Amino acid sequence: MQIKLTISRNLTILQGNSATGKTTLIELIAAYDELGEDSGAFVNCAAPCKVLAGRNWMRDLTAIENSIVFIDEDNAFMRTYEFAHAARHSSNYYVLVARESLPQLPYSVDEIYGLRNTNRSTTKYPVYSRTYASTYRVYGSSSFDGSRPDVVVVEDSNSGFEFFNALCKRSGIPCISAGGKSNVYNAVLERQESNILVIADGAAFGPEMELLTSLQRFKNIQLFLPESFEWLVLQSGLFNDKQTRDMLANPAAYIESESFFSWEQFFTHELIEKTQGTYLAYDKSKLSSAYLDDHVSKKIEGRLPQLGL
Repeated sequence: MQIKLTISRNLTILQGNSATGKTTLIELIAAYDELGEDSGAFVNCAAPCKVLAGRNWMRDLTAIENSIVFIDEDNAFMRTYEFAHAARHSSNYYVLVARESLPQLPYSVDEIYGLRNTNRSTTKYPVYSRTYASTYRVYGSSSFDGSRPDVVVVEDSNSGFEFFNALCKRSGIPCISAGGKSNVYNAVLERQESNILVIADGAAFGPEMELLTSLQRFKNIQLFLPESFEWLVLQSGLFNDKQTRDMLANPAAYIESESFFSWEQFFTHELIEKTQGTYLAYDKSKLSSAYLDDHVSKKIEGRLPQLGL
């Protein structure tokens, strides 16, 4: 068996059906960590790979630094706030096998993967065929066709909501704030409209996707899930220096997980730093009127896909 994973962020979720290799992956990593090549497994990775399990997980985690930590779904501690706090204050990246959502962790929509098996047999005897497990994204970050929505539901109630609310007013479309990512499902469920556009920070919206997409069975719910509103502003071209362009092209090379548990936090920090002392000085809690001026607003709108607004 050969399994390949690319780890870009400090939280990666593995989902999927049984017998696709998730538990086998963790067992092989644990065996290699314990016995090296004598285990019959081989791990090729630029960072140490560790497995965290059992009742002494907190003690064991304190001894792990700058590593990729794998945790199987049968470890109940993974769903606790104690683990979320410990992970947030560590220097590690985490790969979590979890079929259920983990609302206490801010993981990205783009980092929820399934494993699928593909056999490349070079022999007529199936018992000798080699199994390759490849990853696929469970959710896309956006899904919309550009049609005009009946209502727009925005995750937050701060600067991002103020900007999208202003856009919606110009188009005569109702725009409401859900008041937080955990409230988006109920906000959509309670609306009478059938055509709903949801705008949320994709960098931390992963735990809400399963419930929200379940509503697509009886409502036309379109999703616009950029990394964050701050990411949209940085992408707009208002800051066209080389450092910003390079950072946006490869965020993983610039974001230190020990300092920023989610990419949304990093992009907020970057925007505040870049605009400090300027007419675009950014405050997450209240949007400066400068961002609603025609020149600035159109720059940001120019980076938006066709949302029907």
